[in-house]
Formats: sequence, C-alpha cells, structure tokens
Amino acid sequence: MPATDTISSAAAAPLREARVATPRRFLMCAPRHFDVTYSINPWMDPAKPVDGGLALAQWTSLRDLYLSLGHTVEVIEPLPGLPDMVFAANGATVVDGRVFGARFRHVERTAEGPAYLDWFTARGYRDVYWPEHINEGEGDLLAVGRRILAGSGFRTDPRAHAEAQEFFGLPVIGLTLVDPRFYHLDTALAVLSDDEVMYYPEAFSPGSRAVLRELFPDAVLATAEDAEVFGLNALSDGRHVLLPEAAVGLHRKLRERGFEPVGVDLTELLRAGGSVKCCTLELRP
Repeated sequence: MPATDTISSAAAAPLREARVATPRRFLMCAPRHFDVTYSINPWMDPAKPVDGGLALAQWTSLRDLYLSLGHTVEVIEPLPGLPDMVFAANGATVVDGRVFGARFRHVERTAEGPAYLDWFTARGYRDVYWPEHINEGEGDLLAVGRRILAGSGFRTDPRAHAEAQEFFGLPVIGLTLVDPRFYHLDTALAVLSDDEVMYYPEAFSPGSRAVLRELFPDAVLATAEDAEVFGLNALSDGRHVLLPEAAVGLHRKLRERGFEPVGVDLTELLRAGGSVKCCTLELRP
C-alpha cells in the first residue's frame, strides 16, 4: 500500500479540541482558627482531634497550586470563633461582579455571612446584596456558563433560588439533594466548563437526576467511592481540574475527556466536610 494511503491509528482516532485554562480570581481564607467543635454534617466529629498545623499546610499547598497555575488569590482575614470560615465558597456567590450574600442555616456559622459581605464592601464592590432567604453561597449556587444550578434539601431554602434569579437575571435551575453526606451541591456536583459537569447521581432526587440528564447528557458520572472522598468538591479552570487525590476513578475519567486532573490532599479539612471547592470562592468579574 502506498505511504499516502496509510492512516495511522493516531490520525484515525477522533480529534479532541485542546482544553484551555482561563485565569481565574479566587477568594480564600486561611484555616488559622480551624477546628471541629460542633457537628452540623455527618463528616464532623468533635471527639476526634484536629491537627491545625496540618490543615494550614494543606490549605497553603492548595493556594500555592492556584498561583502556580496562573490564577489570582485574594485572602480574607479569618475571625476567631468561626472555625468553618476557611470554607470561603460558602461566603457568597459572585457573578458579573455582583455579590449575592450568604445567610447560613446553622447558628454556628451565622456570623460568616456579614464577615464576607464586609470584605466585599471594603474593596469597592458596589452591587452587594443581603438575602432574605437562607442560602450558603457557592456551596449551593454553582454557575455553569450563563445559568446557575441551585441545590436545596439540607441547607439552602428553595425560595433563595428565585431570589438569586431575580438578583442575577440569569436562569436558576433547582436541584434537590437527598443524601445528608452530600449536604451542599458542591459536594455532589462540579462544574468543568461552561457546558460540562460531573456529578454523583445518587445524591439527587429522581426528578433532579432527570433534569441533570436532560441538561448534561454527556456528564462525567462519579461512583460512590469517588464521591465519598469528596472527589466532586473540585475546581476546574477549563483545563486543570483540582480534586482530592483519592478520587482515582474521576482522575481517569477526566483524563479521558482531555482534562488534566491535579490531585490535592485536604484530608484534614475533610474532617469538617470540605475540600478544594469549599475552600475557594470564585470572584467572577
């Protein structure tokens, strides 16, 4: 056969558009006061001691990783008595430079909402909104392109979905969580790009699973093993996906989709039910 008629297996394989990372701007909060002194989710056990030095080292590694990938990280000062303030994603939702504040369900975290809004106000954000209904920031409000997926079932009040839609002027799609281990949407679903997600189906009600299949028929589906190590509490910049290193199944699936998974160890913060995404609030301009 002439050389010109020879088609290599590589050339015959389907071509995938190269993934492109987009520089992002994040807000984080160092876990200098991190501890597990109460229990508001199934992961928290106050009887088990926390290694504060290890938690800070793991958090610092995550921040430095963001910087090494070309992202900008701003830091809010942690306040004494608020051990969960490290989970910055819960502090607000920011889209188009507009800040939709968080109002927490549990009294132990109530003061975090005003603390985060004060940070935004002090830095010149003009469109800052204090909500009427309970919502826990990007824990339950995840922007996917020009729409927002909104979780409820354990923390966020479904009435906050309509409130967020009115504020942002973007479609808000409600999803119901049914497994208390995955009490926030960002523990059961991760945004990969403007039109791609990965999620754990069993964390959602039957109707919400149907909605997700309709919206994202080619989504990456997580196994129970990967979900239980918080593999879906991940952050993507369009190319790199930072997620717990223990979620080996998701690492493989992401590579098959052309992403570059980056393993992160935040096991000490997982004692309070948080990982990569929980520690990271995206400041969308």
